[in-house]
Amino acid sequence: MKLLRVGTAGAERPALLDADGTLRDLSGVVPDVDGTLLADPAALARVRAAADTGELPVLDGTGLRIGPPLGRIGKVVCIGLNYHDHARETGAEPPAEPVVFLKAADTVVGPHDTVLVPRGSGKTDWEVELAVVIGRTARYLESGQEALACVAGYAVAHDVSEREFQIERGGTWDKGKNCETFNPLGPWLVTTDEVPDPQDLRLRLWVNGELKQDGTTAEQIFPVAEVVRYLSHFMTLYPGDIINTGTPAGVAMGRPEPKPYLRAGDVVELEIDGLGRQRQQLKDA
Repeated sequence: MKLLRVGTAGAERPALLDADGTLRDLSGVVPDVDGTLLADPAALARVRAAADTGELPVLDGTGLRIGPPLGRIGKVVCIGLNYHDHARETGAEPPAEPVVFLKAADTVVGPHDTVLVPRGSGKTDWEVELAVVIGRTARYLESGQEALACVAGYAVAHDVSEREFQIERGGTWDKGKNCETFNPLGPWLVTTDEVPDPQDLRLRLWVNGELKQDGTTAEQIFPVAEVVRYLSHFMTLYPGDIINTGTPAGVAMGRPEPKPYLRAGDVVELEIDGLGRQRQQLKDA
């Protein structure tokens, strides 16, 4: 299933994109697309049954904002340097264990919402990423099979990063990762039955129409199953948590000088096979 949320920010309602590409209203079936829904097999079954009837109300998508596909997000856990090609372009050694940092849930915005360039920023960068959405509590998992059983679905994430704040201003990466609007998500939450192999997805990103990133999740140093298993030994993952699993090569930081960091007015578009497409225009905060 392709689940989404539509409407003005803070007042989104649940929706579904059916097999014919028709946008349908789910608000009469479930109150929201969130961790509570993802953790409830009976509620998900009701959604599937309603979708199969073809009788859900049709929504006119004209001018309708698409919000983040998940409401009441718990936490956003991120994996850095998780692609072999990205490590090479930045001159970093592939890590022996996953590099973990957090983004605040309030960085998450809709897939077509405006992205703000922070005040004082000179190095705002792009990163297309596969987001993993947790649907079952994960704690001290022992195998990749157990880990994948805790995944409810996948989405496109844009892990926007300010590299000076992240690297040159001391401390952890958090200062360069948690700026307002720095995690567009969506357009859809695609359930696992439609993603047979999360290690066989192509990711692309364009800036002002120029292709910058073109990679595959097959390049991940730590695949999705291992990331979820590993994290479960350091924190409990709950339904409604998100994991951003890293970005392939092609970011501005990895390019020759002068590095083409993002500026107000730039347009970024990104997509992952089967998970949909995003488009954001940047403006100054």
